[in-house]
Amino acid sequence: MTILVTGGAGMIGSNLVHALNDDGISDILVVDDLTDGTKFRNLADARIADYTDKDDFLVRIERDDDLGIEAIFHQGACSATTEWDGKFMMRVNFDYSKSLFAYAQRRRIPYVYASSAAVYGGGSVFREEAALEQPLNVYGWSKKLFDDWVRARSGALAAPVVGLRYFNVYGPREDHKGAMASVAFHLFNQVSRGENPKLFGAWDGYGPGQQSRDFVHVADVAAVNLWCWHAGVSGIFNCGTGRSQPFRAIAESVIAGLGKGEIEYVDFPDHLKGRYQSFTEADISRLRAAGYNGAFRDVETGVGDYVAWLKNARSS
Repeated sequence: MTILVTGGAGMIGSNLVHALNDDGISDILVVDDLTDGTKFRNLADARIADYTDKDDFLVRIERDDDLGIEAIFHQGACSATTEWDGKFMMRVNFDYSKSLFAYAQRRRIPYVYASSAAVYGGGSVFREEAALEQPLNVYGWSKKLFDDWVRARSGALAAPVVGLRYFNVYGPREDHKGAMASVAFHLFNQVSRGENPKLFGAWDGYGPGQQSRDFVHVADVAAVNLWCWHAGVSGIFNCGTGRSQPFRAIAESVIAGLGKGEIEYVDFPDHLKGRYQSFTEADISRLRAAGYNGAFRDVETGVGDYVAWLKNARSS
């Protein structure tokens, strides 16, 4: 039986493919959009059975082709929080997810999909409750809308469905993401070029570099995805460490890993004011109550691992 990974050439999707390979699984169908052909590098050392373009695949599932799929990991999305083309965002993030959900239910296939902590917007409590969800951008709203659509159908599921609300994911295989790549990635590049790592100065009641997020390593995210499939659970769960740490901790970990650099602070940009989450911290009590007992790396460990991976990748 085949495992489907949409967005399989992206950051989280490709790390999930590699995690499946580590478990001895290579009968994997990757679905993606390779308009940016550089993303192939994320799968160059992976073992997969097939690849299909996302638009061609949509035709096949809406035709209800029997593809022999055992599990679906839906990671494909427009993840740019700065994208304001709402028509495009809803077609890619909402409509496509609904079509795949319908196919999974008709075929009784477990369906694990990517939601986002962006659904919480500028709130201070990050728990999986509709009353706490106030997105700041159309990306976050597209994710919340699909979560709500799934919730409305949760009482009559033919197969398990899990939505994972990713917090700030960082780690290997994100070179293609450009401006949307993690802070750890950007700071590593700055220091590698001989520059100092740059963080935002004081803003929104936080001191320089003290805006804080729940930063989660991509390998830990992949582990949660696989557990959800094997455990057969359903629900919407936060996927973070449960610990908020300041951006300064990332910069310090990059400096420690490269042995050089000194933090510089820049003015908070006008275009992000009112559209920026200065604080996030996943409440992971629902995930723990469902039975997940895996550990999550803290920033010091995770960024240290990532810096070592990046150094090795750049030298090979």
